[in-house]
Amino acid sequence: MDIPAFSSISAHELIEKLRNKSSQNATFILNHPVVDLKKIDRKFIIDNNFSVKSVIIATGTGSFTPKKFPLKMDDEIEKRVHYYVRDPQKFKNQKIGVFGGGDSALDWAAELADQEGTKINLIHRRNEFRGLESSIQKLKSLKNVEVQTPYLPKSIQIRDNLLNIGLKEMGTSNIIYEQFDQIIVGYGFRANNQFVKKWGVNLNNNQIEVSRSMETNIPGIYAIGDVSTYPGRVPLIGLGFGEAQIAITTIMRALFPEKTLTIHSTSI
Repeated sequence: MDIPAFSSISAHELIEKLRNKSSQNATFILNHPVVDLKKIDRKFIIDNNFSVKSVIIATGTGSFTPKKFPLKMDDEIEKRVHYYVRDPQKFKNQKIGVFGGGDSALDWAAELADQEGTKINLIHRRNEFRGLESSIQKLKSLKNVEVQTPYLPKSIQIRDNLLNIGLKEMGTSNIIYEQFDQIIVGYGFRANNQFVKKWGVNLNNNQIEVSRSMETNIPGIYAIGDVSTYPGRVPLIGLGFGEAQIAITTIMRALFPEKTLTIHSTSI
């Protein structure tokens, strides 16, 4: 909800709009994790395949993996345990358990509650939620949503073709059992940007320190978006777009010092 000109837009829609605008002059190399980066003379060699003059790191909070549901599960159970919601319609006419207390868990609960015939149990280990209070109030007002706190999952098995999950009430020995068709786990993610240290790039608490021109400690390597850090920065997607412009303008001035750059259409 922090993208200028849109009151709100989904990540999928935003990616498609960005792709449509940029794809004319860009080559996308997907499903290729970058492992090696070396600086030779004035160029960077990436994985011994690509030679470039500048590099922009825009990895966000890093390669991340979801925090797993903390119970032992076999393959049959794991098929019903999800850490992402790619197609909400696949949860129609089902009873769904959503575990977590942050914005992602709340957003998924609200999204799935809109699907036809769904019943949602939102389960959190504390009475207080980390997510927006407005999201909590909205969920509590929905007839097909039940908020259950404070409970921790203690057991899981399949019974009568449903997930039978034992929930322990915090501070007591009381355990209740709920049955679900599927569950969504919103316990957050573990992020990692440590790979850039192999290239000599300085990290500060999993983020890359940059100058006002978005340059790292290595000339020619830049970092933008949530991977970057500098005094006063706030983690907003909209801000990352501006940082991209700063980095690209700096790169262009370094590569073509003799040219006068048109920075923005309003300067024409």
